[in-house]
Amino acid sequence: MNIFLRELKAHRTGTIWWSVGIVSLIAAGMAKYAAYQAAGQSVTDMLSSLPRTVQVVFGLTGFDLATASGFYGVLFLYIAVMAAVHASLLGANLISKEERDRTSEFLYAKPISRGRALTAKLLAGLTMIVILNLVTYVSSIYSVNYLGNGTGADSDILLLTVGLLFLQLMFFAIGALVAGLVRKPKAAPSLATSIMFVTFMVFYLVNLDASLDFLKYLTPFKYFDAAALMATGQFDPVFVVLAVAIIGLSIFGTYRFYSARDLTV
Repeated sequence: MNIFLRELKAHRTGTIWWSVGIVSLIAAGMAKYAAYQAAGQSVTDMLSSLPRTVQVVFGLTGFDLATASGFYGVLFLYIAVMAAVHASLLGANLISKEERDRTSEFLYAKPISRGRALTAKLLAGLTMIVILNLVTYVSSIYSVNYLGNGTGADSDILLLTVGLLFLQLMFFAIGALVAGLVRKPKAAPSLATSIMFVTFMVFYLVNLDASLDFLKYLTPFKYFDAAALMATGQFDPVFVVLAVAIIGLSIFGTYRFYSARDLTV
C-alpha cells in the first residue's frame, strides 16, 4: 500500500478547491484594481482618508497603492491567511484522520513502521503545500501583469511567494504537531486553526501599537510581512532562522509524540 499516493488521492478534491479559491481571490482582487484604474480613480487618495485603525485592519499600510505591485501587497495578506488556514488544517488532518475515522488498526497492522507511515503522510502534505504555492505564484504573475498591468512586479511576487511557502510550512508543521499531541483527534484541526488565528491577531496588535513590537517574534505573519519584504527586497535572517527552527522542532515533536502514544482504533 503506497501511503503517499493514498494521501494525495484522499486530499485531491480539497487541493483542487483550495487552488480554485486562491486563484479566484487573486483574480478578483487585481480585477478590482484594474477597475479603479479604468475609472480614473486614485486608489491611494480613496483609501488614505480612512482612519489608521481601519487601514491596519485591512492591511493597507506600507504600500504604494497607486501601483499594481503595491495593491497586490495588500491582497497578499488575505492570500497568506487563506494559505495558512489550509496548511494548518492539512497538517492536523493528515495525522489525526486515521484515529478520527477509526482506521488506525487497518493502517498500522500493515508491515510498516509508524514512523515510515508518518513520513509518507508528511511528504504527501508537503507536495500539496508546494502545489498550492505554485498555483498562487502562477496566478499572481498572470493577474498582476495582465489584469493590473504591473510591469516589473515579478521579483516582488517571487519574494512574497517564497515567504508564503515558509509560512505554509510553519503552520503545516504546527498542525501536525498539534495532531500528534492531542488525545482527541477530532479536536486537532480546530485547535491548529485556533493557534493560527491567535498569531494573526498578534500580527494586528503589533501593527496597531508600536510599543508591542517585541511580540513580532510570536507571529509567523510578521516574519514574512509583505510591506517589509517589498520595502527591503530581502528576508530578515533572524526570521528565516526562527521559521526553520519552528518547522524543524514541530516535525521532530510530531515524530516524538505521535510515535510514543497509544492510538485510538
